[in-house]
Amino acid sequence: MNASPKLRLRYDYAIVRVVPRVERGEFMNVGAVVCCPQAKFLALEYECDRERLRALDPALDLETLEAALAGLRLQCAKNGRDPTRSLRQSFDFLVATRSAVLQVSPAHSGLTEDIERVPQQLMDRFVRLPSSRQQCRQLRSGQDPA
Repeated sequence: MNASPKLRLRYDYAIVRVVPRVERGEFMNVGAVVCCPQAKFLALEYECDRERLRALDPALDLETLEAALAGLRLQCAKNGRDPTRSLRQSFDFLVATRSAVLQVSPAHSGLTEDIERVPQQLMDRFVRLPSSRQQCRQLRSGQDPA
């Protein structure tokens, strides 16, 4: 008897970037936004490495930046209860091109059997430095990273 194959879900994602001084074009990846209408999933994960961001721009207002990112995450969390906007419309709004300190990459697509894991996988791949990836994996698995 064959086990039924797991359902593969199509999702779209974009990488969230901080561009402290737009005119210089330097940026740092800080998060990922993921949309999977089939699973009714829209999420944004982010991490701000304050030291690295300060290296790009010592005058960057980190509190305002983190408040903006938290607001975007909240918008994603609330979207499932917003009857005026579909998940796709919210994702399209979040990934719209803008010239601001907070920007996103072009949208890309992927397939997964576990949509809940995708944001952290994208964070590991595009945001976290190699040394912090291992620490985050250890924390998620309940191990002591020390």
